[in-house]
Amino acid sequence: MSYSVETMRDVFQHEDVFGVNCTIKTPEIAMAVHSYVIDGVLIDTGSKTLRHEFEPFFKEADFDQIVLTHFHEDHTGNAAILEKEYGAPIFIHQMSTHLTPNETRVPLYRKAVWGGVEPFSSKPLPRTFKSRNDDWTVIDTPGHTKDHVALLNESKGILFTGDLFITPKTKVVIVDENILDTLDSLKKILIFQFEDIYCQHAGRLKKPHQMIQMKIDYLEELEGKILNLRKEGKDVHTITAELFPKINPIVQASNTEWSPLHIVRAFLNRG
Repeated sequence: MSYSVETMRDVFQHEDVFGVNCTIKTPEIAMAVHSYVIDGVLIDTGSKTLRHEFEPFFKEADFDQIVLTHFHEDHTGNAAILEKEYGAPIFIHQMSTHLTPNETRVPLYRKAVWGGVEPFSSKPLPRTFKSRNDDWTVIDTPGHTKDHVALLNESKGILFTGDLFITPKTKVVIVDENILDTLDSLKKILIFQFEDIYCQHAGRLKKPHQMIQMKIDYLEELEGKILNLRKEGKDVHTITAELFPKINPIVQASNTEWSPLHIVRAFLNRG
């Protein structure tokens, strides 16, 4: 699959967080991915296709360790080059450490947009860790992936949520995402104390608690609608078409690896 691609970069500083937002545009869709540095911790490395955009940020950033929220290629794509050039240790959920030293197979449409993942060394991410001055808690937040984590900087009250949030009204998910686990993980993070949330795709959230609750409410309302339509005798495809009538370009581009059908099916299986 060939794409006409445009890329952009926006570097920013908000209080203690130094970050970069790199965007890739194709004819069908624009997608942004962020990387953040705080107290010597680099959180996620962006995609290989955006390496040119990320490199000035990496050179300017001050970090001595790298923490990955999960293993997807838009978060790990520059890990290998960072390991080679900076020698910083890289941490990821323990269930994925065996994946990082090997060549990773990525579907062609995702490889066209984000690129692949070159092998790199990694260490299991502990439940808590210390950076230069701050204490951190690692929160298991499965859903988007099984190995997904959120990272809470307790000292500064800042939560980095990877791909847990992205948008308050989810319309499509990837086939191996479990929206039920995502909903539980959203509820879990509200138990913790934080003032700011940084999402790896949406950036810094304004009114973070309200935004997370908005997504929870949306998903619970959506589940109710799905189950009511099922009681009317409608099947999974009819329910999907009724609740999500507008076809997202990524559904066709991914050959339905991304689809609202996966949301509907998950709620029906529980119901």
